Amino acid sequence: MKERISLFVVLGLTLATGGCATKAYVDQQIQPIQTKVTEVTTTQQQQGATLDQTRKDQARDETQLNATTEKANSADARSTDALTTATTADKKSDANTVSIAALRDSIDNYKSVAQTVVLFGINKDTLTADAKKDLDQLASQVGGLKHFYVAIEGFTDSTGGAAYNDALSQRRAQSVMDYLVGVKNLPVYRVQIVGLGDTKPVDPAHTRAARTKNRRVEVTIFSSDAAMAATSPMQ
Repeated sequence: MKERISLFVVLGLTLATGGCATKAYVDQQIQPIQTKVTEVTTTQQQQGATLDQTRKDQARDETQLNATTEKANSADARSTDALTTATTADKKSDANTVSIAALRDSIDNYKSVAQTVVLFGINKDTLTADAKKDLDQLASQVGGLKHFYVAIEGFTDSTGGAAYNDALSQRRAQSVMDYLVGVKNLPVYRVQIVGLGDTKPVDPAHTRAARTKNRRVEVTIFSSDAAMAATSPMQ
């Protein structure tokens, strides 16, 4: 009986010992696998986090790139507009230069074709009968002209103050213009007047004869008809 009990005890201990050994063995085999699984999971998580960050960085970079591209396009558009404006201004400048040159050439073509001088009494700005006859003869020469203008320059003698003489010379020139436009029907837009006071005296002497000559209005007709006829294709 004792032997049988001892056998059972030994057998139980053996099974217990064997069971413990088997569990330890299993644990030893499983532990590396769990460690590997943990490493893989950690790596995947890290890779996932890195991928998310990469996607965020990429989205940010795309946003910045789009903004930069938009600014560049806007700057390019402004540059193009500026270039267009500059080109337009340059063309206008060229056109104006051509127009001014043409106008200068046109003005240079105007030459004096007729002239008369009408005299005035002391401190007077009214036309005498002789002055009107002279203006009638001058106006008769305008009829055959197409391109012309009339320059009227008023003057005084050296007596009197500068301001008074300037005003008097202007009134004398105005009297001549009123006669040519109002009586002889010259187009007003073809007449130019100026009062020059006692400047440009015909005779600088301080004599009565000199002063008589200087109290005057000079009337000159300028025309470009001759120059235009010379350059006409018909010629």
